[in-house]
Amino acid sequence: MLTLPSPAKLNLFLHINGQRQDGYHQLQTVFQLLDYGDTLAFSPRPDAKIVLTPEIPGVSTADNLIVRAAELLRHATGINLGANIELQKRLPMGGGIGGGSSNAATTLLALNRLWQTKLDLPSLAKLGVQLGADVPVFVLGNSAWAEGIGDVISPVDLAAKWYLVIRPHAHISTAEIFSQKKLTRDTPIIKVAAFLEGGGKNDCQDVVLERYPQVKEAVDWLNFFSPAKLTGTGACIFASFDSEAQAKSVFANRPEHLEGFVAKGVNRSPLHTALSRLDSVTGVSPSG
Repeated sequence: MLTLPSPAKLNLFLHINGQRQDGYHQLQTVFQLLDYGDTLAFSPRPDAKIVLTPEIPGVSTADNLIVRAAELLRHATGINLGANIELQKRLPMGGGIGGGSSNAATTLLALNRLWQTKLDLPSLAKLGVQLGADVPVFVLGNSAWAEGIGDVISPVDLAAKWYLVIRPHAHISTAEIFSQKKLTRDTPIIKVAAFLEGGGKNDCQDVVLERYPQVKEAVDWLNFFSPAKLTGTGACIFASFDSEAQAKSVFANRPEHLEGFVAKGVNRSPLHTALSRLDSVTGVSPSG
């Protein structure tokens, strides 16, 4: 059995720079990977079945990104094997922290190894685009600067921070937020240096706070301790701290109804760190 992490991400900022004729929005964002997430365990099957346990309430097997990733890899490579997949879920759905996309990426990398399909990371990332715009970031395994429609990705080294992430009780549809007339769609393009000097905001935040009072409540509370930001289109919000102790101290004093976690920002994905450890023991290459 191959057991691997499936880490969360935060969008440290999100600018909407325009909208293309095909409807896709031009974006700029930074993906910060975290040392916290789900866990997936994989074992191969000889009968070409993909069996996921437990099932996720409200998500059909056919729509589950884990199953879709496995089927996509099998179709792309012509492999005739299957897999048993066990999911330990910690990341909320609809939270803007990449749970489903990360699960898909971990599945692609894990089964590429178990099935010995030997695709390299760029090839797996290209497959991942078919599952969601955020999947390639998790496949490539680095905190990253992203532009275009999210498809132009460059690794970026970010300062070490601890993040307090709060999950309000809301499930936010990305399509709903991007359809709002009040949404800013003409934020000027910035350079990486401008972001690193403290620039950048989330263009979706004001729209979300206006429509979801439970998110606004959480933002108002967290703002007392550190500037609170929305990740992606939400619903999760976050604030950064210089130490784990600071983040945990604030988290310990949160209102009882607010759920969340404290995690460290990392430049390299815990998934890739785990695979490298396996390589050092087995001598197998990451694509092998």
